[in-house]
Amino acid sequence: MSGQRTGWRRALPSWRTMLGTVLLFLLIVIGGLVGGYLLVEIPPANSAAKAQSNVYLYSDGSELARDGEVNRQNVHLGQVPRHVQQAVLAAEDRDFYAESAIDPAAMLRAAWNTVTGKGKQSGSTITQQYVKNYYLGQEQTLTRKAKEFFIAIKLDREVSKDNILEGYLNSSYYGRNAYGIQAAAQAYYGRDSHRLTTAQGAYLAALLNAPSAYDITAHPGNRSRVLARWNYVLDGMVEQKWLSPGERAAMRFPAPRPAKTSAGLTGQRGYLVEAVRDYLTDHHILDDNTLRSGGYRITTTLGKRRQNAFVEAVDDRLMDRLDDSREVDRYVRAGGASIDPKSGRVVALYGGIDYAKQYVNGATRSDYQVGSTFKPIVFASALQNRSTTQDGERITPQTLYDGTNKRMAVSHGRSTGFAPANEDDRSYGPITVTEATDKSVNAVYAQMGIDVGPGKVKDTAVDLGIPAGTPGLASSQGAISLGTATPSVLDMAQVYATLAQHGSLRPYTLVDKVTKSDEEIELPERERTTALTREAADTTTSILRSVVDGGTGTAAQQAGRPAAGKTGTAEEDKAAWFAGYTPDLATVVAVLGQHPESAAQQPLYGAAGLPRVNGGDFPAQIWADYTAAALRGHPVRDFDLHLAEGAESASPSAEPSDSGSPSPGTSDAPAPGPSGTPPGNTVPPTGAPTTPPATVPPSPTFPTETPPTSEPTEDFPTVGPGDEEPYWQRRRG
Repeated sequence: MSGQRTGWRRALPSWRTMLGTVLLFLLIVIGGLVGGYLLVEIPPANSAAKAQSNVYLYSDGSELARDGEVNRQNVHLGQVPRHVQQAVLAAEDRDFYAESAIDPAAMLRAAWNTVTGKGKQSGSTITQQYVKNYYLGQEQTLTRKAKEFFIAIKLDREVSKDNILEGYLNSSYYGRNAYGIQAAAQAYYGRDSHRLTTAQGAYLAALLNAPSAYDITAHPGNRSRVLARWNYVLDGMVEQKWLSPGERAAMRFPAPRPAKTSAGLTGQRGYLVEAVRDYLTDHHILDDNTLRSGGYRITTTLGKRRQNAFVEAVDDRLMDRLDDSREVDRYVRAGGASIDPKSGRVVALYGGIDYAKQYVNGATRSDYQVGSTFKPIVFASALQNRSTTQDGERITPQTLYDGTNKRMAVSHGRSTGFAPANEDDRSYGPITVTEATDKSVNAVYAQMGIDVGPGKVKDTAVDLGIPAGTPGLASSQGAISLGTATPSVLDMAQVYATLAQHGSLRPYTLVDKVTKSDEEIELPERERTTALTREAADTTTSILRSVVDGGTGTAAQQAGRPAAGKTGTAEEDKAAWFAGYTPDLATVVAVLGQHPESAAQQPLYGAAGLPRVNGGDFPAQIWADYTAAALRGHPVRDFDLHLAEGAESASPSAEPSDSGSPSPGTSDAPAPGPSGTPPGNTVPPTGAPTTPPATVPPSPTFPTETPPTSEPTEDFPTVGPGDEEPYWQRRRG
């Protein structure tokens, strides 16, 4: 009995079995490594080293553009300054000269993420990156990673570290169609690689991490990310003792020069190709290097007729009215984006007058405040969250607020310190939400933002389609309600398309199909989500229809269709916006002020001969012309709205007061007492106690828009087959 194993001991394998299993596993691993090393040869250069053009197509299959010739110029390592080499090492592989060609832990981590669907994660050494760039493709598969592993080991044994670094510097992609450090030095700084400074070398090294996103002239909204990466490179050089702390402290960011565009990408083509490329890489359909290897046919969602209509509308309404003799007219830029709400397909973009002359894409840049076009998001959030005023009243289109100029916003009886001015310091007294939206009254929306809660407002903005990391989206107090955030024109088109689709968000797309050698690339699913309840979205639409019917956006009536929209102006009039939609099309137009040389934002006072440029001027006019042309031949459809409770009452009238005190209320809302309206939320009932208004501290001006001073006089669009009588003519009787 003593020699027998019983109980739990019987269930355990013997030490001999365990040792044999471990040895067998080790033999298999060693055999696999030896076999892989013997079988995998260093291949010839891949297609990326001989890159070809991609073809971009309009949605109807006609050619939009082709990529230009690949810009590549190889140089010897001796032609690259030591400090530039060290900047690249600090960015990508600080132990390159001291350690082996592979990093097994990083490779296992990347492989695990690929298998488990957690996305791509780079932990490769410079040798591995060189193998991937020059010998293999960019696909994230286990087979490719295995080949990379063995080729890197062989290369490290057969080629010197200096030769590998030279090959890496010459094969890497830096953006702007520049392959290699020499081409990058010319593209960004107009000099040969041997003349690069340490600061310039650190910026080029930073580009290796995300060439498209980190081109600061193309994406000025990414400036903080770019500077963080540039600082990371320089700090790494100090850590490795390649740069002294004193030299580091004296470094200033070396702004690159504007990009030069190939002839094939002039006009709108360059903006469109750039936007499509960014979409493909941002959504992980293709990465930068794979896309640059070429040979892809990319069918976009962009319609040629609508694209031309957008350009014509901007030219007729804005560009043709500019005069170079006026300095401010040289600051004028424009951006536009148009989305089919049902499908989420981007049908047209306007990036600027010419990609070769104005490199930054006006449709996708994210560095200008959206102003009052953000206010509908605040109201939608109030409805979605069933928010109430400070007095406990549910917020609806008919809720009365105090529109007094520079009125202190309050929260739970306490001053918030936030008292924004209305445009031209006008006061409105008691005013409904609908009228406050028509007239874009800052005092009302500042308080409403406090009533809803800035956090909830931000959540609604993100749900509607604004990226969560958008600068200014987390503004404190009520400033978020007045449009301090800087989403792109395309982002705002997503928001308004979601409102047009009754609160149902379908993420936008710029791409219908991608093929290479008759093989179709799988596109990601764009799952539809509910951003708002239908009642919240439709009730927001109802007050935005009022903006077009009689508020600041009446110029949009020239589209000849039922429309909803909102005007907006950035602080100091540096940008003017109109965001609007019909049941069939959501479009946003922005006119932006930018210095042509410094790229600094500039006010638009006096542009095109106007004292100031408001959203109800050029942006709304462009919107109307484009929308009329884009929908010509389509039946005129009215909105089908399911309104929330309290949204159907007629709104009382409120006229601005020239004084700084509240203007008289309507018969339904008594005027404030002699001491002024209390620092609460809504107008108090008759007999309610009043308190003196809080002292108003200095605060920034958040301008709003006034309705156009004259009626539009242009002809209406021709009625196409099956169209009803234009909405504009039906409205005007």
